[in-house]
Amino acid sequence: MKLRELAARLDCELRGDGEVEVGGVAGLEQAGPGDLTFLANPRYAPHLAATRATAVILAPGHEAPLPCLLADNPYLAFARAVALLRPPARLPPGVHPSAQVDPTAVLGHGVHVGALAVLGPGVRLGARSSVHPHVVLYEGVEVGEDCVLHSGVQVRESCRLGNRVVVQNGAVIGGDGFGFARDGDGRYHKFPQVGIVVIEDDVEIGALTAIDRSALGETRVGRGTKLDNLVQVGHSVKIGENTVLAGQVGVAGSTRIGSGVTLAGQVGVAGHLTIGDGVVATAQTGIPGTVEGGAVVSGSPAIENRAWLKSSAVFAKLPELQKRLRELERKVESLLGRQPPA
Repeated sequence: MKLRELAARLDCELRGDGEVEVGGVAGLEQAGPGDLTFLANPRYAPHLAATRATAVILAPGHEAPLPCLLADNPYLAFARAVALLRPPARLPPGVHPSAQVDPTAVLGHGVHVGALAVLGPGVRLGARSSVHPHVVLYEGVEVGEDCVLHSGVQVRESCRLGNRVVVQNGAVIGGDGFGFARDGDGRYHKFPQVGIVVIEDDVEIGALTAIDRSALGETRVGRGTKLDNLVQVGHSVKIGENTVLAGQVGVAGSTRIGSGVTLAGQVGVAGHLTIGDGVVATAQTGIPGTVEGGAVVSGSPAIENRAWLKSSAVFAKLPELQKRLRELERKVESLLGRQPPA
């Protein structure tokens, strides 16, 4: 694609020769002739002088010795450029002979159903959606248009997926929630999980992630939300729009998570609490109670991020501080003529 055409498609300002052609994408240091690269972090600016790329996307105010596309958000612009220059292969419409599709299933126009996939009774698969090999859709599952379900995905009975949902390999949507009632003898009895999971439009769910069906009602993941690999979402959880849960986040049942929330890797969230809109929890934060909207929290139990940074700076000094405190106690006791503590 010629650079001037790409500039128009991305709504970027062109600087330099718009007739050059780009076909590949790569980082600053790896790029070669014919590649488009980008600069989003100023710390990598020194690499601009040495890059072999044909063109670069960068923010206004930076200079480069090669043709440029100027964008206020170079990373986003580059992501869109990659989608244009390296579009994902579209699977051919049709149903593989080894797939098991119940006669009552309804398949939209242009769908792809891969080898050994299973579509149960009453399944509805929207137009242009792709089901890769070994996907299992239980009875009554509804999948919207332009969805991609990668191999090994399991969607349990009656769960609903919106449009343009992407589910990576091995994810489980609608498995039973962890609900048990204990009797007087200490034995656990399963609480039937009779609800469903609802995934709204434009959600992406990472590999080996599990989203449990609700005991009653629904577990819901809001529009545009992104879940990383190995995320656990408990039963009856409600997640708002455009929220991000990074790898190994665990959310216990009946919790409410707002919109625009970021939970970094290995954040743990207790059940039956609320996390307000726009909250950020840094990696390995443990959240035992409700967090007001807009807060940035860290640590376990979670506290305000700046307070945690100050506290964590002291942790390594605690043994020395304890030693000094004991010495001071001995001096004080000696001055008072008393026996110092052991």
